[in-house]
Amino acid sequence: MSQYLLLIYTDAKRWEDVGEDERNAVTGEYYTYTQELTSSGALVGGEALQGVETAKTVAQNGVVTDGPFAETTEYLGGYYLIDVETMDDAIEWAAKIPGVPRGVDRVEVRPIMVFE
Repeated sequence: MSQYLLLIYTDAKRWEDVGEDERNAVTGEYYTYTQELTSSGALVGGEALQGVETAKTVAQNGVVTDGPFAETTEYLGGYYLIDVETMDDAIEWAAKIPGVPRGVDRVEVRPIMVFE
């Protein structure tokens, strides 16, 4: 088995157009998705992240600034750490993340580097 990080990038502009009923539906789908990962034995961990307005960026010489530097409407909103057989398996799980089919989220799938 190998571990993969599913990094969920949310498009804030697209979410602005999603109504309250659909937002509530997506939230429910995330709970269902997380339960499916747990039941399958693939879930190692995962969390939603607070908004970018709460973030700090630390740079060389200990310089700390508010938020991320990137000027974009897309931000890292959360992650899942999963343990599956192959990258293809990880991609299949990533495609099931509720915001992906709606076009409001996209997921970066990254293998975890293993050090001996």
